[in-house]
Amino acid sequence: MEKLQVAIEKAREQRESGQQASKPRGKPGTKTSEPAIDAWQSVAAADIKPRVARKNRLVSFNGGHEAGPYDMLRSRILQQAESNGWKRIALVSSHSGCGKTTTAANLAFSFGRQADLKTMLFDLDLRRAGLAKMLGLTCAHNMGDVLKGDVAFSDHAIRYGANVILGLNNGPVKNSSELLQSQRTLEVLNELDDVYKPDIMLFDMPPLMASDDNFGFLKNVDCAILLVEAEKTTVDQIDVAERQLAELTNVMGVVLNKARYTDGAYGYEYGYG
Repeated sequence: MEKLQVAIEKAREQRESGQQASKPRGKPGTKTSEPAIDAWQSVAAADIKPRVARKNRLVSFNGGHEAGPYDMLRSRILQQAESNGWKRIALVSSHSGCGKTTTAANLAFSFGRQADLKTMLFDLDLRRAGLAKMLGLTCAHNMGDVLKGDVAFSDHAIRYGANVILGLNNGPVKNSSELLQSQRTLEVLNELDDVYKPDIMLFDMPPLMASDDNFGFLKNVDCAILLVEAEKTTVDQIDVAERQLAELTNVMGVVLNKARYTDGAYGYEYGYG
């Protein structure tokens, strides 16, 4: 806890002194320039198998009725992003098992159906390769190689459809905490913003209490969404996580995941996570 608190204080000082050098984001839906369109089209396309989507509960893969909760979450994210001028959004959980990566993958499909928006999703849970496994995709490198400057993002990225780009991992990355806190990481994010000009950048981050990876990185995003697990995450855990996030970045909201309910809007009991 002492190490985490030191990291929080350091991040807070950097935010307050303006050392994060963040750039104006612009509003979602801004017209994409010709060079950015070419950059998107040059990214290798992904082939995600329907059977993999079914196996891993990616209910947003085909859209329609079952995608309703994720489409609603997407719409709320877009509303707040546009209202506040936010673009870089971190997905964070207080502990493991909250369904954060499942949510990130489902949001990728949901945002993909928003044809006028360009979305980038990065797996920055660098201690494992959860997102690639969930999507049934493989890659020769990882986001650590990109952040260190060893591999060009254009050679690593995978495109889903016309308007979603994925930055995945092929395995754990050493010294992930130091890498995510580095100035080089911020420079890479700014470069990707300049080249691809996405409307939304989503970051699948590690569980908040698992390490100090989040505490040096979250100064680089505009806001964070906290995911919690129904019947597992305690009120105290939510309170602590939300207060820690508020010291590091803006808190967009809290999402209750893995909840089962009956709702007239969907017409049947539906579990998602």
